[in-house]
Amino acid sequence: MSENSTQLTNIQENQKNIALNKKLEDFAWGLFLVMIGCIWLIPDKQIPQGTWLIGAGVIMLGLNAVRYFKGIKMSGFTIALGVLAIILGLGDFFGVDLPFFPIGLILIGASMLLKPILKPLLEKN
Repeated sequence: MSENSTQLTNIQENQKNIALNKKLEDFAWGLFLVMIGCIWLIPDKQIPQGTWLIGAGVIMLGLNAVRYFKGIKMSGFTIALGVLAIILGLGDFFGVDLPFFPIGLILIGASMLLKPILKPLLEKN
C-alpha cells in the first residue's frame, strides 16, 4: 500500500469517526432532553431530588464509554462533568448538601494529576 493510499484511508477513517461522534452526541442530547421532559411530567414529590443530575452524569459517561469502544477520542471535560453530576446527584438523593465549587476544584486537580496516566485511554484511536 502506498503512502498516499494509507493517508487517504486514514482521512476516510477520521471522517467516519467524526460523523459517528456527531451521531453519538446528537443521540446523547436527545436522550438528555427526553429524560428532562419525562422528569418534568412527574410530580415533584414522586421523583427523588438529584435524579436529573444522576441521569445527566450517566448519559455523559455512557457517551464517553461508547466513544472509547468505537475508537473515538473521549472528552475529559464531559467525563469530569459526568462524575461531578453523579456525585452531586447522589448527594441530593441522600439529602447531603455537597459543595459544588470545592468538589469541582478537586476533580479538576485530580484530572490534572491523572492526565499523564489516562491520556493514552482518552486518545485511543
